[in-house]
Amino acid sequence: MDKTLIVTNDFPPRPGGIQAFLHNMALRMDPERLVVYASTWKRGAEGAEATAAFDAEQPFTVVRDRTTMLLPTPRVTRRAAGLLREHGCSSVWFGAAAPLGLMAPALRRAGARRIVATTHGHEAGWAQLPASRQLLRRIGEGTDTITYLGEYTRSRIAAALTPEAAGRMVQLPPGVDEKTFRPDSGGDRVRARLGLADRPVVVCVSRLVPRKGQDTLVLAMPAILARVPDAVLLVVGGGPYAGQLKKLAVEAGVQDSVRFTGPVPWEELPAHYGAGDVFAMPCRTRRGGLDVEGLGIVYLEASATGLPVVAGDSGGAPDAVLDGETGWVVRGGSAEESADRVVTLLGDPELRRRMGERGRAWVEEKWRWDLLAGKLEALL
Repeated sequence: MDKTLIVTNDFPPRPGGIQAFLHNMALRMDPERLVVYASTWKRGAEGAEATAAFDAEQPFTVVRDRTTMLLPTPRVTRRAAGLLREHGCSSVWFGAAAPLGLMAPALRRAGARRIVATTHGHEAGWAQLPASRQLLRRIGEGTDTITYLGEYTRSRIAAALTPEAAGRMVQLPPGVDEKTFRPDSGGDRVRARLGLADRPVVVCVSRLVPRKGQDTLVLAMPAILARVPDAVLLVVGGGPYAGQLKKLAVEAGVQDSVRFTGPVPWEELPAHYGAGDVFAMPCRTRRGGLDVEGLGIVYLEASATGLPVVAGDSGGAPDAVLDGETGWVVRGGSAEESADRVVTLLGDPELRRRMGERGRAWVEEKWRWDLLAGKLEALL
């Protein structure tokens, strides 16, 4: 029986979008034909307990390395090659091409016949720096296929590869569970619990980091409140930027109209999307193009929930929006543009309904997990 070895640092219970991407793909593959080699989430008894409990629940084999960060060192490469032979794996999927894809030649010598490496936003950053650009080129030469999220990441990564490797690139974005993210996801209960039942709600679901643009939304709130006085911004998620965002809300004088939920369990996220009338995350590119949005799966999850979206123009974020149909793309960091689009949507229920329905249909047509998992299996 041909098996696949997934080699990755990005796997639950470590939180994050790439982690969810890989886990969702793995769950849709034959568990008897799958082995996951992953780093340890975090050191200490609590991290070990959470990781062991998660791994025990999986239908496939999970092997954890002792380190919290796999790197393509001789030791890690030997361990990966040993797992490949031990489990009879004939294909390898690197959950993130850089840097683990550098192990591809060694795994090919160990018996791998097909090697696929998936890229995300950070590989687009690698492609801009001379040293890492050369490493990315080596990864392209050592693998059969490098996948990309959308046209933004493809164009930048392809420029670092040989023409032959660039020609073998295939789009493989993350998907959306349209049965979990749906219009009747329980948003009314969240609104009632938070005391927002009768207020227009702008929701942003994301990790709290500067690139995501929650600060732009906070700065947009005075203009939004001037035209929709009872509007509220619901910021869902945790992260290192939380303290600064709360301080900014006070400085902008909108602290009474901005609610921070903190981290929310994954199973409660669909209801928190559903608590909004409009989804907004005006993400922006930072650090000279090194800190960029790879795709922005949150826009698609919001669309599946039936919400119109306001997205930033960072990286591949526009790939997750049909501009003018499922929502709008604004200049990342522009509080004025963000406020204008949000106010337009809050003031037009029919427009919100039309964009939300178009977004839901688009997710069902193109972004379902079963469609994308089938594509990955064909590549492997």
